[in-house]
Amino acid sequence: MKAHPVDLVLPDDAVRGVGTRPFGIYVHVPFCATRCGYCDFNTYTAGELGSAASPDSWFEAMRRELDSAAALLAARAGLVPRADTVFVGGGTPSLLGADRLVGVLDAVRSSFGLAEDVEVTTESNPESTSPRFFEALRAGGYTRVSLGMQSAAEHVLAVLDRTHTPGRAVAAALEARAAGFDHLNLDLIYGTPGERDEDLDRSLHAVLDAGVDHVSAYSLIVEDGTALARRVRRGELPAPDEDVLASRYERIDAALTTAGLRWYEVSNWAAADDPSARCRHNLGYWDGGDWWGAGPGAHGHIGGVRWWNLKHPASYADALRPDTQAAARLPVAGAEILGVEEIHVERVMLTLRLATGLPMSELSDAERTAADRTVADGLTVRSGDRYRLTDRGRLLADAAVRDILG
Repeated sequence: MKAHPVDLVLPDDAVRGVGTRPFGIYVHVPFCATRCGYCDFNTYTAGELGSAASPDSWFEAMRRELDSAAALLAARAGLVPRADTVFVGGGTPSLLGADRLVGVLDAVRSSFGLAEDVEVTTESNPESTSPRFFEALRAGGYTRVSLGMQSAAEHVLAVLDRTHTPGRAVAAALEARAAGFDHLNLDLIYGTPGERDEDLDRSLHAVLDAGVDHVSAYSLIVEDGTALARRVRRGELPAPDEDVLASRYERIDAALTTAGLRWYEVSNWAAADDPSARCRHNLGYWDGGDWWGAGPGAHGHIGGVRWWNLKHPASYADALRPDTQAAARLPVAGAEILGVEEIHVERVMLTLRLATGLPMSELSDAERTAADRTVADGLTVRSGDRYRLTDRGRLLADAAVRDILG
């Protein structure tokens, strides 16, 4: 059945603070060269798409979506907020090439404008980058690159169905640094079946050799419907072990902390002596900012209204065809207005994961009593007017949130 867009309604209460809160643009690139066995993101290979969609049709639709989004906010909020941050994710944005990625940023600049100190990030697969790629991105206005490394162990990459060679991520990071990028992230995945402590240590040594100022490290999650889940279900691979995952996390934290990177969110570390090393775009998500999500399946949020786009690139592009597009028509598949309690729950869940901690003012009297019990249990500490996770609490962050919320 063909998917059709719905109207996005932004009530007065939602748009009243637009321009006073951080505002970001997320652009989703749905293309990948191959499908990794663990991935459940909204991505498609060329073989899966066939002639139904292409980077060209995606780009034109994305550009029209941004123009329509700016027109809608101008009409409802009385202004078009400049983007404080731009994040191009996927998928594999680097498959587009540097010229097309610069075109993406130009489209954001044309529709919304960019803040003077804008942070502009793109994710990249190390195998689809080069020195000239990074040079063109830097010249085109990008300020930050996030590279998918996952592991430096070849057999671990094979289990994850990653196509890059173990040393390529470090080489790409060095190329990006040489091109003038001061802010670089490497992504790690830990707990993959067959990964040993020495494999993780090799990955950490490689990360530190690359000289990046930001590291994201995520435990492997076996998502339903993925090739990895099917292999685990058939008994070909063991499921990740919770005790092993906890041990690996502590190993990562110790190595990065010793090297001068400090955690600022449970799964993210940045250079301790440089606040600008932290990803401002992600902080916008965690701190309750506004963002527009453009592209197939992208999610957006304005003042307590959350929506998501049509997922398939063909449906997305079709909804934005010039001959079918009404004024400010958007490729929205669905939306919801978050209630006070939903906003509160998300606020507690997200801010407790930050090193800055959860303000006491966010909590009811009963929740403060519960939060004090997490202090007694060693999951949090009270620091001034905030509750902050302990080292043990970071391993049990979800449990701490459940305890506080009851």
